[in-house]
Amino acid sequence: GQAPSVTCAPPPRAREPFQCPHALLAPLAPCSGGGRCTLSVTGTGRLVSPPCSENEELEEIASADLKYLLLPALLGALTLKQVDLSRRLEHLESARAHFWRFLKLCRSYRLGSFHLPPAAASPPAEEDAGSPSPGGPAATQPSLVAMASSRQAKIERYKQKKELENRLASMRTFVESGQADEDQIREFYILQIQKWINTSLEEIESIDQEMVILRSRAPPHGTSRQVRAPLKPFILTRDAAQAKVFGAGYPGLPTMTVDDWYEQRRRQGVVSGQTGITDEELQKQQQEKKEEEDDEEALQKARNWDDWKDTHPRGYGNRQNVG
Repeated sequence: GQAPSVTCAPPPRAREPFQCPHALLAPLAPCSGGGRCTLSVTGTGRLVSPPCSENEELEEIASADLKYLLLPALLGALTLKQVDLSRRLEHLESARAHFWRFLKLCRSYRLGSFHLPPAAASPPAEEDAGSPSPGGPAATQPSLVAMASSRQAKIERYKQKKELENRLASMRTFVESGQADEDQIREFYILQIQKWINTSLEEIESIDQEMVILRSRAPPHGTSRQVRAPLKPFILTRDAAQAKVFGAGYPGLPTMTVDDWYEQRRRQGVVSGQTGITDEELQKQQQEKKEEEDDEEALQKARNWDDWKDTHPRGYGNRQNVG
């Protein structure tokens, strides 16, 4: 059932930062007093009565009571944060109703000039989506004009949003510190309402697009195929015997390590026992081996080369400056 209505007296100078819906809903706790702004919110988050009477003018609402006009928009923002995917469509419809209620309230108080969207998102007809337009190319002209108008409206809302954010940032310090007078507090709340008007228009547009996608997809709990039990794998005896003879179709497992293969190739003489030796080092080793064996020819050649180096300076005969 619905919770009983709670009468809230206007609190003193508000110091809410208004940076998130939770921060603005904090001062809406039950309080005692003779305020004329009556709020009633059920346990499910549904707004039962408007925060203020729609028969009043904006000038008749106290500056401290202006923040209660934001209650429907904040309830819509909090409803969108629900994470239950099975009830996503229901949450979108509820959030859209909250945003639309806020826009209608602002429209009645003349807090902004904007086009009020329809109360409920009407799903597009299936025959219109699948059949071509009977009017041909001429029928697409209104849609192009509507797209251009929507784009221009988005640009204007974006510029207005940036301007409102800058003005709110400059006034927030005075309002939070309690140094602002009544006119500044009133202007601050009106700017907050105008900011949430743009936010509500954007959220309603996004909600309508998401609802079209959710309605077009298959239901999550529809009829599904019967899950069959997994079959037990079996192997034919003929295939098993054939695999032992011809293999499994890929190279078999290695029968020796790389070191065993290298040792086998070395014993066969295919691979030299010394690795990493260059030709120059090999010639030097052979020369030393010949000298050790007292090779007369090698010794005589070495002596002649030493004698020639003694009689000829380094670079002798190098006319081309080579070497």
